[in-house]
Amino acid sequence: MTAVTVAPTPAAPSGGMTHRQIMTIVTALLLGTFLAALDQTVVATAIRSIGDDLHGLSAQAWVTTAFLITSTVTTPLYGKLSDIYGRKPLFMLAISIFIVGSVLCGIASNMYVLAGFRALQGLGAGGLFALAMSIMADIVSPQQRPKYMAYFMATFATSSVAGPVIGGFLSGRDSVLGLAGWRWIFWVNVPIGLIALVVVNRVLRPTAQRGSTKIDWWGTGAIVAAVVPLLLVAERGREWGWVSIASIACYVIGVAGLAGFVWAEQRMGDDALIPLRLFRIHTFSVSSALSMVVGIGMFGGLAALPLYLQIVKGASPTKAGLLLLPLMLGVMAASMTSGRLTARSGRYRRYPIIGCVALLVALGLLSFVGADTPLWQTDLYMLLFGAGLGLNMQTLVLAMQNCVAPRDIGVATASATFFRQMGGTLGTAMFLSILFGAAPSRIADAYSAAEGTPEFAAAVAAHPDQLQQVTSSGSLDDTGFLQSIEKAIAHPFMVGFSDAMDVMFLVGVGVLLLGLVLALMLREVPLRTMSGLEAAKAEAAKTEAARPTEAPRPAGPAGTTDSAGLAESAGMAESVGIAESAGITDSADLDESDLDESAGRAESADVAELADVAELADVAEPAGVAGPRPAAGASQGETAS
Repeated sequence: MTAVTVAPTPAAPSGGMTHRQIMTIVTALLLGTFLAALDQTVVATAIRSIGDDLHGLSAQAWVTTAFLITSTVTTPLYGKLSDIYGRKPLFMLAISIFIVGSVLCGIASNMYVLAGFRALQGLGAGGLFALAMSIMADIVSPQQRPKYMAYFMATFATSSVAGPVIGGFLSGRDSVLGLAGWRWIFWVNVPIGLIALVVVNRVLRPTAQRGSTKIDWWGTGAIVAAVVPLLLVAERGREWGWVSIASIACYVIGVAGLAGFVWAEQRMGDDALIPLRLFRIHTFSVSSALSMVVGIGMFGGLAALPLYLQIVKGASPTKAGLLLLPLMLGVMAASMTSGRLTARSGRYRRYPIIGCVALLVALGLLSFVGADTPLWQTDLYMLLFGAGLGLNMQTLVLAMQNCVAPRDIGVATASATFFRQMGGTLGTAMFLSILFGAAPSRIADAYSAAEGTPEFAAAVAAHPDQLQQVTSSGSLDDTGFLQSIEKAIAHPFMVGFSDAMDVMFLVGVGVLLLGLVLALMLREVPLRTMSGLEAAKAEAAKTEAARPTEAPRPAGPAGTTDSAGLAESAGMAESVGIAESAGITDSADLDESDLDESAGRAESADVAELADVAELADVAEPAGVAGPRPAAGASQGETAS
């Protein structure tokens, strides 16, 4: 019998979808990501106005902490549930929760009620961060994905700049349409969220249920018990004292929760919230650690630089947000450039290495910034810092998605976000603790050095009360007086504060040295050319092909061939090898070196090879042989309508 062949076609980089269809989905995902990222920064510049209006400025920290805790602890749960029930219902649920939380935040009557509604917002935000990247992994192959992921980095950069500007603008208005201006900070989320909800509902189709539906509630409870106390002490430790009873209690509960989480994950196996077998994959474990280190540097820098611009350079919160524009331009330019180059070459390992070097150099240069350093010079350092972040953030997510099986993409993506956010929380707490710990002594040294100058002596003689104000113990709690006192008296305070920042940035250099070591440990695993859904279909076809037949069938007439036997002999078993060489086997069973050798082979022809098998079975059937054929690729996927 003459074999029938099908001409191989290039693997579709977008899973058979056009660029326009992908961009329609990406637009909806970007709206959701923008909402979640915006809410991390928009409250910062408005919190004083909110506290004054609700008569609870002393409780302001809980408004930020509540959002941070819930958005962090729910991230891995969203990832696991989306692997079971599909991305669409979970993403729509996350948007809906976020919208409801935004509406309720806008009608809050006091600070503690607002903190509770912010916690509800965070429950939605945790899904928006993680699921957007998971959906991208489903519809776009790893090799082409960086081009589209760059849009998410641009959105993150835009929201980081827009947040303080929008927050400062609205909170500065006493009334907008008869209501306090700060309430609209939350209500502007509603129309954007509704648009995202409608678009996602129209353009995404639900995925079929995947594998076991068992939910790891023990692991979920344990990770909450581990993460919440650690986040609390990271956020409030400077106020409580790092060795206070409250802080020590948080340490003990957090460590106990972490031990309980490891125990629960071992018991749950593949059904675990974050399966421990994933950490046996070299790329996954190294990328997770590097994500945390980059998060420390990123959020630590983002927390400290606005303080420099406001306290030392005298910028308003709104202007400080605009002055961070060079940093965000660096993120956008680096992520877009590295994304296109990765899509073209299929190689990504170099970018985290270059990115860590850029972060090291940038933090080293920032450690020389003083009170009199011109802004253009600081802008250049911030541009380099942003470029280092842009080279790392999307590449690490891509590496973690590429090294796991399709069924674990949601978990891998959520893990990348989770570790980065945990690192960000630790980085913010660490950097600010170092800054405010070093500031009093550095400020005192600066005033001691200024005592011998005639300008300072004359200013103190004319305004002795101002010197007492800047040297009081509470001067760091409210620095608004710096703009209203004599420049000669204020200048040493700014010098001392910038010197304390230099110490903080030098510590950051040490942290990023560890990041560079981790980046050098990354391995170059070839990027798959199939999207997550294509790989999942091929994996389903492999499973179906390996399933034994229910009962032997009698041989057909002479000259004919049983279609099942033909399919098997013609290469149905080979399709298993094709699927495996495409990197879609259970990653826990493969050594990374095996992935290195096999992940790049035959991927452009994998779908065509499976089609050859089906075609051979079609040829056999008209000859008079009846028999079932495996329904390869029968599972539904999230594709454009």
